[in-house]
Amino acid sequence: MATIDHLTIPINGVATTLEIEDAYARQLISDLGDAVYWIGVTTTALTDGDTTNPITVNSESVTARIGGMAQYSGEEFIWNGLAWQSVGKNNFGALAFKDSATGSITPAGTVTITEGADTTTSIEGMATAGTLPAWSLSGKTLTFTQGTLPTKATAQTVVTASGTRTASFSGTAATVTVS
Repeated sequence: MATIDHLTIPINGVATTLEIEDAYARQLISDLGDAVYWIGVTTTALTDGDTTNPITVNSESVTARIGGMAQYSGEEFIWNGLAWQSVGKNNFGALAFKDSATGSITPAGTVTITEGADTTTSIEGMATAGTLPAWSLSGKTLTFTQGTLPTKATAQTVVTASGTRTASFSGTAATVTVS
């Protein structure tokens, strides 16, 4: 791979050539040329290992650089500098290189919820508190009247610890929609 020692860029609308003196910067700029970039959909028949370059995109001849990605018959290919390598029918051109996209996934399968047993206890409260004994004095006679005992209320069952709940999903298919 050749390194770049100058770079021409537009500055205020005028093409200006800059000399790149730093070796590290020259290498970084050179490496950018090897990044994957989208060429387009080609009418040139491509197969894995094909060495055809240039190819035709939008009725124009296009010479791929290393990292150029083109699509032929629904399959994507990347130019490695010597040949086209198939990366499959990923539809990168329609998805990965859009300015923006929205998507949704709809899984196919079943969600199962398993509930563990709760720990409960029965609590009996008081319906009435009862009455205290009473007394009265008449001359030298002290008389006690018996009070009443408390009465129980209807027992209530309360949860003292919740059992473990688990959810699981089983399924093998999903529908992914991107637009």
